[in-house]
Amino acid sequence: MRILLLFLSIMFLSGCKTSPASTAPNIVFILADDLGYGEVGCFGQEKIKTPHIDALAKEGVRLTQHYSGSPVCASSRCTLLTGLHTGHALVRNNRELGGWGPEEPEGQMPLPFGTETLSASLQQQGYVTGAFGKWGLGGPDTEGHPNDQGFETFYGYLCQRVAHNYYPTHLWNNKEKELVEGNETWFSAHQKLASAPDSYQAFSRETYAPDRILEETISFIDEHATEPFFLYFASTIPHVALQIPDEELDLYPHSWDTKPYLGDKGYLPHPRPRAAYAAMITRFDAEVGAIVQALKANNIDDNTIIVVTSDNGPSWVGGVDLEFFNSQGGLHGRKAQLWEGGIRVPTVVWWPEHIQPNTMDETPSAFWDWYPTLMAVAGESAANTDGVNLLPSMMGNEELPNRQLYWEFGRSQAFRHGDWKLLLFNTKDGIETHLYNLADDAGETTNVAPQFPEIVSMLNELAMASRTKSAAFSSFLDKR
Repeated sequence: MRILLLFLSIMFLSGCKTSPASTAPNIVFILADDLGYGEVGCFGQEKIKTPHIDALAKEGVRLTQHYSGSPVCASSRCTLLTGLHTGHALVRNNRELGGWGPEEPEGQMPLPFGTETLSASLQQQGYVTGAFGKWGLGGPDTEGHPNDQGFETFYGYLCQRVAHNYYPTHLWNNKEKELVEGNETWFSAHQKLASAPDSYQAFSRETYAPDRILEETISFIDEHATEPFFLYFASTIPHVALQIPDEELDLYPHSWDTKPYLGDKGYLPHPRPRAAYAAMITRFDAEVGAIVQALKANNIDDNTIIVVTSDNGPSWVGGVDLEFFNSQGGLHGRKAQLWEGGIRVPTVVWWPEHIQPNTMDETPSAFWDWYPTLMAVAGESAANTDGVNLLPSMMGNEELPNRQLYWEFGRSQAFRHGDWKLLLFNTKDGIETHLYNLADDAGETTNVAPQFPEIVSMLNELAMASRTKSAAFSSFLDKR
């Protein structure tokens, strides 16, 4: 908590490693959880304060057509770390290993041991690797544990379900369960009330988990400041439940909230849901600021590339008011959907002396591009990915060729080719086809599939050629 309050006051694997030069750039990848395209100031947000991300944008580049790997958490993170889109990825949706009680097994479907990951590849190049925050790709005692996927250090939540509560009984320090001081009594992060109570103290404890995760993150930077490192900071914020310390909640006016949220749309109740949600996003922004300040305090900021983005679009449950905040920034859809609002995410890249300040890159790009891009930062190439190196485009040196981007999720499929985007939905009445020209209709308001059958046919063929059948995740596409 000490670190965060300081910033709020300031701002208002196995195998032989190579030995990289001491000048090799540090890589910091900061991932928000369910942050919408329009929820950051530099992407048009007018109500929520995000000064640190906005400052990075002024000194770096905004990727205005950048996409997450999936509209939900686990599969999106899989595409990020493996460089494979969901037509090839091992994890193509959230898949739980246990239930919701405190004694249930933790974790989601694990990455198999030996998976080619960005972290393992950077580790092989001599980078010290650390992951902090939420994992979601394997629980304790599974092959997917971050320590077995190229991260020498891990601190945080292994399980997405546990991460729904910001006052957990425990966190994981590598493979050791660490009990959280003052949080000994478990409570469910999914409760509903019939009426507003006099106090909401039942939904908090002594230690706010993001404080501990940030402290460990700063310690990692301090400890490894003299050697190249890859820091993967996967914040749990602003994923609901709505839980934020009162001193941060009070950054926003009481007048925003005319009624409490009682938990009727999942997760925990809150007396001031709009203020709480805004404060959580500002909290994430403060985490970004704390990381930047730690780099500056160690005099390594000028040799560090920072990426700030989100794993998918904003949630619509748990007390989140998308309309009030214009969370999608004018895009259609939200989390768990392949519309633009579910997968297009705010993204800022900062790299002093390499990226021109206050620039914008409109090139379509996606999570699976980060593997080859960050390997290029490290001076190496990446094979066997679906991605491309974004550095030439971000640095304004050259335009990338016409991109083909692919997603599949549950009963839906999306494919982008240039400005065209094809969407298929498997409904009870059969396959529903949508086609949009995003250059003219980024909000996906007018389905032009009937007018352009030849384009629909072409994109269908290209999309099906972009995927392989998954042994773990069946799809309506398998029968097409």
